[in-house]
Amino acid sequence: MSLYFILLLSSVLLPLALSFDKKLQFYKQWKYLLPSILLIALFYIAFDIYLTKLDVWGFNARYHSSIVLLNLPIEEWLFFIVIPYASIFLHDSIVQCFSRFRLTNTVAKYITLCLILISLILVTLNLEKAYSTYIFSTLILVLLVSFFDKTKIINSFYCTFLIILIPFIGVNAVLTGSFIDEPVVWYNNSENLGIRFLTIPIEDFGYAFSLLLFNLLLRNKLKICNYAD
Repeated sequence: MSLYFILLLSSVLLPLALSFDKKLQFYKQWKYLLPSILLIALFYIAFDIYLTKLDVWGFNARYHSSIVLLNLPIEEWLFFIVIPYASIFLHDSIVQCFSRFRLTNTVAKYITLCLILISLILVTLNLEKAYSTYIFSTLILVLLVSFFDKTKIINSFYCTFLIILIPFIGVNAVLTGSFIDEPVVWYNNSENLGIRFLTIPIEDFGYAFSLLLFNLLLRNKLKICNYAD
């Protein structure tokens, strides 16, 4: 069993087991969550394949399985299912237990506008850096969508994301080379800002934020459409 697979398995085992908890009943979200995970995964995997081809990043065969599809190890494909599932489980658990753990509409709007402005500046100043441009452009898009989202899911997500970052940092630090001899996923620093937390490129935090928020927004949209029917 590869290190990459072990990291994914350890991330999802507890959320999957607790999905049937009588209080949370997270399994009831599957009919909305799983389609959103798969649809959003298609978008991110397409860019993953393209950026891997450009050598913006790559994968260390020492730490992943021999099953490789379109230059991506099977673990990388699973990443876009496992990590959103585990993270949204954590988000929902926090929201259910701490319903007031959220920002006001005014504060959330100001933060969103500031993040859009910062992302726009970073894109403008780093157009030659493929990873930075991709991440901050994606951030602008998801933040704009959330700004006009009537459910205001971002008000709570700003708070829950701070908690989600704890396991994210643990997993991603190992993936990018902390605590092991070589990184599982290597990055071409000429294509990013070159700023790292531990061994994690700063862009990865924006990557996680946009991936999870897109999933939450789409899941909520599917729920609303279902109720409308």
